[in-house]
Amino acid sequence: MKKLLFVSFLATVFNYAYAQSTTPQIHETAVVVDTHGDIMFNQIKSGIDIGKLQKTGNFDLVRAKQGGLDVQVFSIWCDHLGGYPIANQQIDSLYSLISRYPSKITLVSNAQELSKAVADGKLAAMIGVEGGHMIENNLSYIDKLAKRGMIYLTLTWNNSTPWASSAAEETSGKVKRENAGLNAFGKKVVARLNKLRVMVDLSHVGEKTFFDAITLSKKPVLVSHSSVYALNPVARNLKDEQIKAVGKNGGLISLNFYSGFLDSTYNTKQKAFFAKYNDELKLLSSKYGRSNAIDTLIAFHPKDADATRPSIELLIDHIDYIVKLIGIDHVGLGADFDGAESFPLGINSIADYPKITSALLKRGYNEADIKKILGENFIRVLKANRG
Repeated sequence: MKKLLFVSFLATVFNYAYAQSTTPQIHETAVVVDTHGDIMFNQIKSGIDIGKLQKTGNFDLVRAKQGGLDVQVFSIWCDHLGGYPIANQQIDSLYSLISRYPSKITLVSNAQELSKAVADGKLAAMIGVEGGHMIENNLSYIDKLAKRGMIYLTLTWNNSTPWASSAAEETSGKVKRENAGLNAFGKKVVARLNKLRVMVDLSHVGEKTFFDAITLSKKPVLVSHSSVYALNPVARNLKDEQIKAVGKNGGLISLNFYSGFLDSTYNTKQKAFFAKYNDELKLLSSKYGRSNAIDTLIAFHPKDADATRPSIELLIDHIDYIVKLIGIDHVGLGADFDGAESFPLGINSIADYPKITSALLKRGYNEADIKKILGENFIRVLKANRG
C-alpha cells in the first residue's frame, strides 16, 4: 500500500512539473477564444477605457494580452425589452474602442479574418447579441445587426420573448408548457439566422426552445456560456440529452466559469456570506444598487468571499463530463467575465487563461486536445456557419 501511495505521489508531482513547464509553450501557440464576455455593457455604464489596465472588472486589452487571449466575442446585451437601440450603442462603443487602439484590436466576422488578426498579433473582436429581445420582434433588425458584425444571436436571455421561451421562465412556470418553445415567428428567426450565416446560440433558452431550434437549424449551433446540469442542476445548465443533441448537430458548448453554474454548493455558501454582512449589504445596496453592492462587498471582504468560490478543478470536471459524453470536438470556453460576481479560485480575469491550460495538462489532456478546447473547436463551428 505504501509503495502504491508513493507511486501515486510521484505521478502527481510529475504531472504538476510537466504542466508547469509545458503550459507556456502550448498556450502561446494555441488560438485562445472566449465566446462570451459582458464587457460592453459595463464599459458604457461606467465610462471606463478597457484599452487600458483596469483595477476593477475582468477584462481589458492589457490583461487580454497577458492571458494570451486571441479572440473575444463581446456580448451585446441589456436586461430589458426594447434593446435594439442599446445594441447599436454598444456596437458603436466597440467600434470606438477599435478605432482608438487599431494596433491592438480589430473587428472580425469569419475564420479567415480571425486568422489574419491572430497572425498580426491583434485581439480578434467578434460580436454576439445576447437575447432575442434585442431584435424587438423585427426580422429586419437581424439583417442590420448581421451587417454590423453579429456572429451569433442568443435566442433568449433569462426573459422569454413572444416567440421563444427561456430556461428561467420555462422552469419557473411563468411560461406554460403548452406555450413553450418556438412559435412560427421564432422558427423564422432560426431560418433567417441560418440564411445570414449567423450562429444560433442556445445558452439561456428553455428545453423546449432548445430542441425546437436545434432540430430546425441546418448548421451547427453554439451554446456560448453554459455548464453541465448533471454536476449542478440549475436551469441554465445543459442536461445530458441536450449535450448529446449538440454533439449530433456538430455544435459547440462553451463552458461558463460562473461559480453558481459550476458548484452545487455555491448558492448556500453565498447566502451565508451575505447573511454575515447583511447590514453592510443593505447599506451598500441603498447607495449603489444590488449588483454593485455585491461586487463592493466582495472587494471589502476578499477572504470570506474566496471561501465561497470553487476550485479550478471543478471547471475541469465540467469539461471532462462533456468530453466523455460526446467527445473532445464539442467543448470550448465562454467565461462570462464581467457578467457574474464569482469565478473559481485563481480565475480573476482574462489574464488567468493560462491557468486553464495548466489545469487541463494536469488532468491528462494532450496538446492537440487542449488546443481544440481553447479555440480550434470554435473555429470549426465558425467555419461551418460563416466560412
